[in-house]
Amino acid sequence: MASDVFDDEKAKRRPTVQVGDPFAEKLLLEAVLEVLEGDAVVAIQDMGAAGLTSSSFEMCARGDVGMRLDLDRVPMREAGMSPYELMLSESQERMLLVTKKGREREVIEVFEKWGLDVAEIGEVTGEPRMVLHWHGEVVADLPVAPLVDEAPVYRRPWTLAEPLAPIEGAVDLYGAPDEKTALLVLLASPNLCSKAWIWRQYDRSVRTNTVIGPPGDAAVLRVKGTKKGLALTADVNPRYCAADPMRGAAHAVAEAALNVACTGARPLAITDCLNFGNPERPEILGQLAAAVKGLSLACRALETPVVSGNVSLYNETDGESILPTPTVGMVGLLEDVARAVPHAFAAENDVVALFGETRDELGCSEYLATVLGRDEGPCPRLDLLGVRSLVDLLCDLAADGVLSSAHDIEGGGLGVALAEAAIPNGLGADLNVETALLPTVYLFSQSTPRVVVSFPPGNEKTVLEAARRHGVPTAFLGRVRKDVLRVSVSGNVVLDVSVSTLKQASEEAFERMMEMTA
Repeated sequence: MASDVFDDEKAKRRPTVQVGDPFAEKLLLEAVLEVLEGDAVVAIQDMGAAGLTSSSFEMCARGDVGMRLDLDRVPMREAGMSPYELMLSESQERMLLVTKKGREREVIEVFEKWGLDVAEIGEVTGEPRMVLHWHGEVVADLPVAPLVDEAPVYRRPWTLAEPLAPIEGAVDLYGAPDEKTALLVLLASPNLCSKAWIWRQYDRSVRTNTVIGPPGDAAVLRVKGTKKGLALTADVNPRYCAADPMRGAAHAVAEAALNVACTGARPLAITDCLNFGNPERPEILGQLAAAVKGLSLACRALETPVVSGNVSLYNETDGESILPTPTVGMVGLLEDVARAVPHAFAAENDVVALFGETRDELGCSEYLATVLGRDEGPCPRLDLLGVRSLVDLLCDLAADGVLSSAHDIEGGGLGVALAEAAIPNGLGADLNVETALLPTVYLFSQSTPRVVVSFPPGNEKTVLEAARRHGVPTAFLGRVRKDVLRVSVSGNVVLDVSVSTLKQASEEAFERMMEMTA
């Protein structure tokens, strides 16, 4: 390897922030789909971590072949880039393709038609070595295996922390605000407020077939030329993972599955992004090990394989680690996209029902942290078989066209879920429930799995029979009403607030936060 080429001072000074271009990404997707309709492409891989290095070496390893790359042919976003930068750059919206010999031109023409940079940069060789050329000079020549299949394995010490213990006795609610005040505080909090200030600033449906966009439980996209649809979501609760990394990671998979299923789609697979602190610290590596175990348990139970992923470590500031954040992205399939279910109440007088059981579980809740200023207790219990049953129920009801809306209950509990279902269409609800729980606990517990749904009157028997068939506890709460969200618990009105007030609390908060930081 030529040190004068790779030890480049300019490379050390060059900015490293990736700049994404959603429009270019869409063009690339369309071009790739078009070129794959033919048989000219032998192999293809997206460029993720380590850029051209990972994609080229991994492709070679899978085929037990090598490559010769002419790096000076690689399209560059700026002049003066070195071979070192070209091999490790993680610029977005790029693909590496291997074509059949003699078919290169027809593939290139497709990408040129879509206005994309495209170049022939090398060829596959028989010997499993990577040979890199730069203006005619060999700047690297090394075997493929050590970087892929024979990479060193580090066995570092790690320790598992004990999960946080249950809160002793009931949560002390003396002096706590009333339920309306608490709900408005939660809706205006950074974790739960509307992020419309962000997504309204870009065209979120450029050249796509968006069926359900933000702020739904999951995005739903139509698959062109078919009746099918894809549902996509991402989920994680770092507070859960800090309390119990294994259960918290399993919760991320479960909640993502419920988000997808609420649209009527059946969960298929996940990708993950494991964000942790310094793994050289035994307690941090223990978090990572436990989270991976939790992901595995949940994915096996829900039959959603992990098809890709990313790891981001050493996330610390002044020795203080971020909370363990194993983010889960999930995709699901709708057989008939016309049956996609939105999260918002859709029609006045629809029946509102709750799937799942509400327990006294305020530990690690948004209510406990945001309203009471306490960070303690275990994350909620998790019944993965119960999650699977609820997923099956939601998919069946959506396929039969029964549901008007479905919304997963996550951060903030039932109270926040009801508000989020009410805000988009200005439709509240008049609900009456009987429970032995305190009203505050009933509204803000984060028990899992639970989903609030609505459906046209006359379908009560159908819904109840389906729920019994899947073993999902079900309660009919009341009806969708215009303008006001009213909840009575055991005959006492504990929440009576206009939808416009809920909307104002949720939608103005984030913009105010941005103004304060400007």
